[in-house]
Amino acid sequence: MIGATGEAQGDPALEKDPEEWVSGDDPMTASQRSYLDTLAKRAGETLPADLTKAEASEHIDRLQGRDGG
Repeated sequence: MIGATGEAQGDPALEKDPEEWVSGDDPMTASQRSYLDTLAKRAGETLPADLTKAEASEHIDRLQGRDGG
């Protein structure tokens, strides 16, 4: 649900693992590329430009610190 409020927002049960995405093997979106570029620069990292949607999402999560590491 887009724009969810209350308990549904941020509910881990509603988040799908990027590896399970139907379009996960598609090239990353322009939005993902832009955001990932910003995060990678802040972290001092260089990432490949040919990531899939799923790979980009995993890097974004990692760089945001969502993976707990």
